[in-house]
Amino acid sequence: MFKIIKRLLRYPIIIRFIGWTFAHMSFLIPVARLRETSSLLAFHHPSPSYGFHVLIVPKREIASLAHLHPADADFLTDLYSTVQSLVDEFHLQAYRLIVNGGKYQDFPHLHFHLISDVTG
Repeated sequence: MFKIIKRLLRYPIIIRFIGWTFAHMSFLIPVARLRETSSLLAFHHPSPSYGFHVLIVPKREIASLAHLHPADADFLTDLYSTVQSLVDEFHLQAYRLIVNGGKYQDFPHLHFHLISDVTG
């Protein structure tokens, strides 16, 4: 399923639709939610690269980290508290919070990867 989605991401209309869905109809996204606030959604990565791999995605359409604005302060506050609560809940002793940009960003909607190989 993930491979099909990855192929569809070549089409700009699909990218816009997925971004719009996160922003306006996140309840349609078929993932097990770890956290959901008015500004973000956190869930296990559908194709994890690490023992613990969570995606944290803003609900507002934001293309990349460079497109954040002062009006996104609520998202940044939620991001910080969400990361803290996930680290505590899953007893992550060592972790990284990664955001990709430019040629390293596979999906043109801002998202963060909370990753760890070590859980408590």
